[in-house]
Amino acid sequence: MLVPARFLIAVFGLSVWINSGAYAQTGDEPNRESRTNPTVNSWRAQAISEQAAQTDNSRQAYKPDLSSAMKTVFADQKDIWTSPGRLRLSDTTWMVPLGGLTAGLFATDREFSASLSNNPADLRHFKRISNLSVATLAGTGAGLYLLSFPTHNAHWRETSLLAAESALNTMMTVEALKYSMGRDRPYEGNGNGRFFQGGVSFPSEHAAAAWSIASVFAHEYQGTLPRLMAYSMATAVSLSQVRSRQHFLSDVLIGSALGYFVGQGIYRRRHDPELGGGSWQSPHDFVSEGGMRSPSFMGSPYVPLESWIYPAMERLAALGYLKSASLGMRPWTRSEFVRLLTEAGELRADVEGSPEVDEIFKSLSDEFASDLIQLGGESNVHAQIESVYQGSTAISGRPLTDGFHFGQTIWNDYGRPLQEGFNNFAGASGWATAGPFVMYVRGEYQYAPSGQALPAAALNFISNVDDLPSNAPGLVPAATHHLQLLDAYVGMNLANWQISFGRQSLWWGPSEGGAMAYTDNAVPITMFRVNRIQPFRLQGFLSYLGDLRLDLFLGQLSGQEFINKSFTSVNDLGTYGQSLALQPYLSGARISFKFTPNLELNLAKTTIYGGPGNPLTPTTLLRSALGQHMNGEALGDGRSSLDFSYRVPGARNRLTAYGEAFTEDEVSPLSSPRKSAFQVGLYAPRMPKLNRLDLRLEGGSTSPIDFRTCNGCFYHNFQYVNGYTNDGQLMGTWIGRAAQGELIRSNYWLSGTKRVGFELRHRVIDRQFLPQGGTQNDAALTADIVSRAGFQFTGTLQYEQWLIPVLANGRQSNVTTSFQVSYWPHGRSN
Repeated sequence: MLVPARFLIAVFGLSVWINSGAYAQTGDEPNRESRTNPTVNSWRAQAISEQAAQTDNSRQAYKPDLSSAMKTVFADQKDIWTSPGRLRLSDTTWMVPLGGLTAGLFATDREFSASLSNNPADLRHFKRISNLSVATLAGTGAGLYLLSFPTHNAHWRETSLLAAESALNTMMTVEALKYSMGRDRPYEGNGNGRFFQGGVSFPSEHAAAAWSIASVFAHEYQGTLPRLMAYSMATAVSLSQVRSRQHFLSDVLIGSALGYFVGQGIYRRRHDPELGGGSWQSPHDFVSEGGMRSPSFMGSPYVPLESWIYPAMERLAALGYLKSASLGMRPWTRSEFVRLLTEAGELRADVEGSPEVDEIFKSLSDEFASDLIQLGGESNVHAQIESVYQGSTAISGRPLTDGFHFGQTIWNDYGRPLQEGFNNFAGASGWATAGPFVMYVRGEYQYAPSGQALPAAALNFISNVDDLPSNAPGLVPAATHHLQLLDAYVGMNLANWQISFGRQSLWWGPSEGGAMAYTDNAVPITMFRVNRIQPFRLQGFLSYLGDLRLDLFLGQLSGQEFINKSFTSVNDLGTYGQSLALQPYLSGARISFKFTPNLELNLAKTTIYGGPGNPLTPTTLLRSALGQHMNGEALGDGRSSLDFSYRVPGARNRLTAYGEAFTEDEVSPLSSPRKSAFQVGLYAPRMPKLNRLDLRLEGGSTSPIDFRTCNGCFYHNFQYVNGYTNDGQLMGTWIGRAAQGELIRSNYWLSGTKRVGFELRHRVIDRQFLPQGGTQNDAALTADIVSRAGFQFTGTLQYEQWLIPVLANGRQSNVTTSFQVSYWPHGRSN
């Protein structure tokens, strides 16, 4: 227990509180009859009116004697300890995330605390920071109280009184919990932080007191600078308590939350709105008075990446009908599509239209009609089957199935198994929402016949280039027939931040053939994800950054079989055909800057780390996020990317240029362009005199001329030798490792939901990477037809030739026909 800070808080609270009668004697307390006329939204006005009524009834507590002051404290304690009885089902919308975060911290408390420094000098340093921050908060409150008399400043006096009352009540509550929970401190016992052992670690008294005082200051003086200073002090106290190994992270989280809510309750009961300050709405009031019916608090499922909706919206954006769409960060939620569609509808009134634009807009409007009504204020309780589908792929000839080494005949297909012969899959998807919560499930049955064993030359190449053991077995791939979950997650939307957990697909980049950083080419990984589903804009000079979006995740890979023993404490590399018992993790962060309606810039970073010998801890997660993952360290395998898209303004037939840069183990491609891979593209949403025809040209290389020693390094790593793969499939661009590729794709839009097209693809594998190199050429006809009744028909006819001497003698060819029929029960429109 840090006695000096605790003593200071107690003295501040008691001295100010006992003498609080001076507030009542000055005659500064204003008339409260005008409190019930706030100029805010109706549901907020009601909350403030109720707060004012509570203030009228409780204001009598300020009396010039100790007895009345103690009665007020007793009443506060009664409200605090009986507050659980006032919880309602709707409170789960804020209690569930808090409880989930606390449970996660409980699980990692010991590991994180053990990873911190035990240096006595460091511990003393952080104790001093904690004490100094608490002293500053308490001293500021005491100073306001003393200075309020000569200045006759009733607002200062109220601030100090409420801060003192909050601090005293918080300390009384925390003391009772401390001795009831009996949790050991991090330095006691074996460091497990066990409960009911007689300790006093849970919750953190310092954090609780600091947040109770800081929260009162921040609401009495609501400017940016006072709030920043108050909450920075409270945060410094909380973090210092952890770094000084006085408390676990869960201790300070609950302590901080407790202090914040105690300060809120006292502020709402005692605060006089006429003195200044602002309203302070509790989470309970917010969820029970209609706040959760705001679109920014409604759960919404993500639209599948292969949906016809994305190319339709991208065409609208390219034609100038969208200003804030983040095309390089997908998937989008249905609520975000509604927002963008509303934006497009407003721009249609100012931009000269065309029949094809009207068709797309009508199709999208029909698709999201029910969502638009619901987001208008209806109760967000809904469940439905999204789709039921069946697809078949027949291949005559040997296909390419390994994008990590040789290439793929079919790509961006969720890692579905594929072999020569008849392949099949059938599945269904559905989702449900309830207020801010959303649940989505998509699963399917997958079948593929057995394949051909790799020749000895290919096995030797793989073991050499990936630093694997040389005893790779030449097994014949067995037939696949299994059930596979694709996207399946639960989530919660809080102020347009959707927090989700489960299997999820991502697409990070503007390229349509395959983004360099992340695609849906592999099975979705299980991840915890925080996504800003709608853009936001910073204030002041930072507004020049434009509309911003963020996407962050932490997930765990599957199917990784080897880790280089030189980077771990584990002696065994792994075993062919057997996944590691502890799979590595993949973290990612992406930020989008929509500087203007025509210019978008994205920065992204992913890191593979953890696995055998490299346990995941908050410390390694933080170090990895900061880029401390260079080869030679056991921390991880990092990649960074930068991409842009620019729509040429002015012309009737708009043209969008875009590009991606991608690098391995560097902070950014900009810092080392000679060690980076690049991919560029052009998209014309309609051709001259052929308004229904679009054209896309893409090309890139992952084998830089000035970085020949890379030898396929962009998706490989000497520590995580199975590379940037999940279940054996590459998660990046179809170009793959040490290759160059070009793509031509064009669609003729019969209507907003009907298009036919063709595609040409060419790829060359670098001879320095693959002995004798390799080539791949594809030509395909495609069709995607969505009927009014809700049926969707998707088909492809593709001819492929490839020449990879290591894999097969002579030139190989195959013909692929694929057909999928889907039914969307809620219907679509032409």
